[in-house]
Amino acid sequence: MSEERLRIAIQKSGRLAEESVELLKNCGLTISRGRDTLYGRVQEMPIDVLLVRDDDIPAFVADGACDIGVVGENVAEEDRLAGARETPAELVARLGFSRCRLMLAAPKEWAWNGPASLEGKRIATSYPGLTRRFLAAAKVKATPVMMKGSVEVAPRLKIADAVCDIVSTGATLDANGLRPVATVFESEAVLIRNPASFGPAKQTIFEAFMKRVEGVMASREAKYVMMNAPRSAVPAITEVLPGAEAPTVLELAGGGDRVAIHAVCRESVFWTTLEKLKRLGASAILVLPIEKMMA
Repeated sequence: MSEERLRIAIQKSGRLAEESVELLKNCGLTISRGRDTLYGRVQEMPIDVLLVRDDDIPAFVADGACDIGVVGENVAEEDRLAGARETPAELVARLGFSRCRLMLAAPKEWAWNGPASLEGKRIATSYPGLTRRFLAAAKVKATPVMMKGSVEVAPRLKIADAVCDIVSTGATLDANGLRPVATVFESEAVLIRNPASFGPAKQTIFEAFMKRVEGVMASREAKYVMMNAPRSAVPAITEVLPGAEAPTVLELAGGGDRVAIHAVCRESVFWTTLEKLKRLGASAILVLPIEKMMA
């Protein structure tokens, strides 16, 4: 791998891996790699992609093996709290996908009275740093028990009294007689980097890459809204449109009091918004997705 190419680490499998690849695809980037290989090249920009285990990504970036990485914020923060590296990777951007929650879960028969219910208990977790920080903030003395995988079985096996684990549907907890009782950390995919590995050439590539990432993120919720409306209603309609900048107002053929209004809305446009626009006199309202957007 050339030193003039930006190196990015992403998770090799799972939901985060799929959504990371989708992000690169939406940035107009194609990864060329052989089957079952953990290394690929981007065709459109001087970028190399390494596919690795998620909990290796912070170390790869901090140690300079990769320049940037896409990883769950829970993994990045746990690595930072572990203090294994003098200079951990820095967080560049939150990416808005792969959202999850690290939660405390207790046996269903417990009478939960807040974090104080954990006093003197043992808590099985793959995230001891985040668990300790939560307990310290709650001023509760409990002992995290480090486990890798199958954390939810710990109370049944008498390894621990409660667990702290990533929760999506809660079905696995329920099957093991547990229920979520408190949120320890809310996470999403983040982009991290090692500033020390950036010379002028890599910095230029990184800035070009980030412009594309920012464009994808900006267009994710954005919508292009078009409608016809009375000219007098333009100020009121502008206030109703969510996150819109000054709209474009166009004359309709034939003149008259009605005009065409075009606007980019940077937030979700709900049915209630359309109903408000209708009450203000708007008609022929169209809401279109935006594939790409760059400021």
